[in-house]
Amino acid sequence: MIIDRIKTLVDRTIAAFSVAVMIALVVCVVWQVFSRYVLNQPSTMTDELARYLMIWVGLLGAAYTVGAQRHLSIDLFAMMLKGPKQAILNIVINVLIFLFSGLVIVTGGLKLIDKTLATSQVSAAMQIPMGYVYLILPLCGAVMMFYALYFIATGIRGLSRPQEGVH
Repeated sequence: MIIDRIKTLVDRTIAAFSVAVMIALVVCVVWQVFSRYVLNQPSTMTDELARYLMIWVGLLGAAYTVGAQRHLSIDLFAMMLKGPKQAILNIVINVLIFLFSGLVIVTGGLKLIDKTLATSQVSAAMQIPMGYVYLILPLCGAVMMFYALYFIATGIRGLSRPQEGVH
């Protein structure tokens, strides 16, 4: 189906972007260590940039793990259920993920961006608007919402099909 191809494209995009951000993070930290201990002139910008890149990697990783359905969970109750009951529980869980992502991450992120841009808050060393740093919040929240919708639709499709092997 086309939705499966879109999910694969989103997966690959998030993975590639995460790798790029992680490479930039490693380069920043290596340069920071080199400039501090070899050149005896620590770079002020790379410390702050590394901090922001770490936030981005964490949020991108969270979005990716939602898409891989490898997010942190306690599945003791889910493992006790079988068949349609387990499928319904998975749908409910993804509805909750969708609501949390939309209400907290996307809406809260957009409000945070709006407030920081309205107050002209800038980062200490790089002097970039903090709203740009916080752009990752609604972006990752929207990706999480997409994944949740994908798994809700997949779950509903699975429930609507007759169970194979049941006579």
